[in-house]
Amino acid sequence: MGPMSLFLGGLAFAVVVLLARNLAGRLGLPEATLLVVLAAVMGFIPGIPQVHLPPDVVLIGFLPPIVYHAAFFTAPREAKADAVPIITLAVALTVVTTFAAAAAAHTVVTGLGWAAAIAFGAAVAPTDAVSATSILQRLGAPRRVVTILEGESLINDGVALTVFSLAVEALSRSYTYGHGAARLAEVVVGGVAYGLFVGFVISRLRRRIRDAGSQIVVSLLTPYLAFVPADELGFSGILATVTAGFFLGTRGEGMLQPASRLVGQMFWRVLVYLLESALFVLLGLQLRPVLREIAGHSPSRLVMGVLVVAAIIIAVRLAWSLWVFPLGRYLPGRHLEVGHLNAGERFAIGWSGMRGAISLAIVLSMPGAVLGSPLPGRQEVIFLTAAIVFVTLVGQAMTLPVVLRRFGLAESDRQRIEQMAARRAVLEAALDRLDTLVENDEVDERAAQTYRQLYEDRLRRVRAELDGGVEEDGQVDPIALRRDLIRVQRERLDGLYRKGKINADALRAVRRRLDLDDPDLRRDVGLSGASHVTLRNCDKVGIGPVMTSTTARSGRRSRRERVTVRKLGTADQVRV
Repeated sequence: MGPMSLFLGGLAFAVVVLLARNLAGRLGLPEATLLVVLAAVMGFIPGIPQVHLPPDVVLIGFLPPIVYHAAFFTAPREAKADAVPIITLAVALTVVTTFAAAAAAHTVVTGLGWAAAIAFGAAVAPTDAVSATSILQRLGAPRRVVTILEGESLINDGVALTVFSLAVEALSRSYTYGHGAARLAEVVVGGVAYGLFVGFVISRLRRRIRDAGSQIVVSLLTPYLAFVPADELGFSGILATVTAGFFLGTRGEGMLQPASRLVGQMFWRVLVYLLESALFVLLGLQLRPVLREIAGHSPSRLVMGVLVVAAIIIAVRLAWSLWVFPLGRYLPGRHLEVGHLNAGERFAIGWSGMRGAISLAIVLSMPGAVLGSPLPGRQEVIFLTAAIVFVTLVGQAMTLPVVLRRFGLAESDRQRIEQMAARRAVLEAALDRLDTLVENDEVDERAAQTYRQLYEDRLRRVRAELDGGVEEDGQVDPIALRRDLIRVQRERLDGLYRKGKINADALRAVRRRLDLDDPDLRRDVGLSGASHVTLRNCDKVGIGPVMTSTTARSGRRSRRERVTVRKLGTADQVRV
């Protein structure tokens, strides 16, 4: 692929991503759906290069960081409380769906062997919670439903990929039931054990690293350190990655400095977004070559195959959620009963079985040849998977809001109220702590007053939102005021640079500080609950301290003032 082809391919990817992102909100469609459709259209434009990625590039390049990110940010307390419903969906339903889809594919695809059919079933069995949970959270669905779907999506990836790897092995060797069971135990136990080992070693290493940039480098290497060696040892690389991510995620808040969390979360959010977008774009671009490969097949038979397999997958999940799923209440142990979920919530869980990026990555990683011969039915399997992903993303995602409203599960203010209540609680705790420090003469009143005014302003805003968004009479919107003040500062800064009064380094340094204090920036990167950052090592990570106490701004400080600054003005914390 020459430089021009690379340029055109990158340009096509950027155009598709930007269009999908801007149209998704206007049309009310999941962004993944538009990515697939627009990329498919783009693939038929003359001059757009055909993309052919080796299977190992898809499997190793995309999956480890995606599943590691999901595992790292799993909510452990909520997942533990709902362990039974999550396990019954993620393990049992995934296995049932795998073999149901395999049987359907073996029937509708001529010449497709059982091993390849099971590999296909494993590809379409795991759900992608991104599209579903984005809709559920936007409409204010019960938090427990979202937690179950996120936990299921994380675990069923590992289950499906384990079954897939065994099915791919079976393409080139014969398996007995005994050997298959032993190999499954080896893959699962070895993957989990190796993932714990990697998580333990990395956690010890990261506690010793203070620099945010180094933290990001280590975090980026971690999923590959878990996946690749485990896969080479014959274990489940995906289970090793999930285990390492979950192990580190449950300890991440305690071992990472706030600056590392701030920068790391922004980095990973962008990285995973680009990787998932690239997978959906790749799916769309694969449509043209796949259609060319299956040109000799009957279109009616292919359409019928898609409808049959999709109907079986959707029906199995709905039946499981409505009738089999509730049987989990009879399992031993202390757990939240599945019966606490009413029929409407169970139907919503059943209807939220969209397939997405993981299914695409799995099916694209299927080998093109086995023992030197082309794998029969591979192109048909890729077409079936792409069609099923599209059907579920369009059909189920577009109708999910209707389902939620039909069962009274859409309460759009629930999440906002919960966040506002949490912000009110932490702000009140900060004010109480300030009063205690002043009473104990640990902080002078002048420094405390600076922070007291800041927190009281935020608390007043939060209480107004909890009371229905009504501002007190005569009060100026603090967000609008801050936005206007930052605008004026930016204009003055640009004017100083144009007149040659400051150099480019000064321009960039001050602009970084203004950007960090911009409320619009905070909203876009998910930091709407944060306000000012006062970090001793901000400049090392490319951001500068935005606000310090009154005593910190003075040129000369007394001993008491130096203590005040050390306690408050340069504390390594991101204040909410």
